[in-house]
Amino acid sequence: MTTPRLEIDLDKIQHNTRTLVEMLASRGISVTGVTKAALGSPEMAGALLRAGVSALGDSRIENIETMRLARLTAPMTLIRTPMLSQVNRVVEHADVSFNTELDVISKLSSAAQKTRRMHGVVLMIELGDLREGIMPGDLEDTVRKTLRLPNIALKGIGTNLACRSGVSPDSKNMADLSALADSIEATFNLKLSVVSGGNSGNLQWALSGAETGRINDLRLGEALLLGREPLHRQPIEGLYTDAITLVAEVIESKVKPSQPWGEIAETAFGATAPAADRGRISQTIIAIGRQDTDPDGLEPPPGIEILGASSDHLIVDSSNRRVPVGTEITFQPNYSALVRAMTSPFVAKVVKSRSDAAPVPACQ
Repeated sequence: MTTPRLEIDLDKIQHNTRTLVEMLASRGISVTGVTKAALGSPEMAGALLRAGVSALGDSRIENIETMRLARLTAPMTLIRTPMLSQVNRVVEHADVSFNTELDVISKLSSAAQKTRRMHGVVLMIELGDLREGIMPGDLEDTVRKTLRLPNIALKGIGTNLACRSGVSPDSKNMADLSALADSIEATFNLKLSVVSGGNSGNLQWALSGAETGRINDLRLGEALLLGREPLHRQPIEGLYTDAITLVAEVIESKVKPSQPWGEIAETAFGATAPAADRGRISQTIIAIGRQDTDPDGLEPPPGIEILGASSDHLIVDSSNRRVPVGTEITFQPNYSALVRAMTSPFVAKVVKSRSDAAPVPACQ
């Protein structure tokens, strides 16, 4: 089988998803299954839908278009503020988009008018992580102006935490979001159908028994695919952490000094060589590099230690054990490594399922 490759176990992904969907349903929270790390894979999206997610979310309109071409009729949300250059595509293929800029919402309105469509909008609120969002003090004015735009339906509000700055979702910031939802409804005499609390980083809060308030949606990707929560990268009890593995092939296996020789400058990627002298080691080179994945996000099997990487090579210490050329080595990717590998044209994607999957259901 070709290498490098991602081996994707749909049954394990479906198990992870169903487990979290059921756990969160008991807390009054639905799940939007995020497909951006799946590159809009219809097979992976189908597994999420069969497991009970209420909608699909993606940050790239191209991925949403891929799923639409595969005839997936589930509700789909663009979870990154649309680019002005893509508003026509967004209105055509996405039911809802997350937004922070009135200029963008206005252009979405114009595009929706031209095609006689209604486009849903969720306004994203800044609650401290400083990635994206409307400042809370500006929300009322933004809502007022959004409601005036034709062919735009205000679906709700949301926020994003634990992404840029690592701010953890907790009872305080989730209560703040709930309070903003209540205030908007009271001020404008409307009902918000979506109050989206955040991403996989919200699971610890959501499942802790804390009061969930108005939060009725979470956008989950990493937890479904990798079985881990992103705040501390800990496994989630009852989930598979090996639903996706990265397999790469050994192309060189030699005993070499652990230290380089000659005048040392920066490497191709700016880092300097490690200082520790291990003497002579069994150095193995694997045919995958920074062009294909994030080497810092790979967990090697026991007995293998990653020493460094270039564009095309992953250099490992195989613990004084010569690994034959042609041997396949399996790694567990974290979210960063997965996203990079999934988007690389040089990494094959092999989808596996132990059972015959039922047809992807059409969401009404």
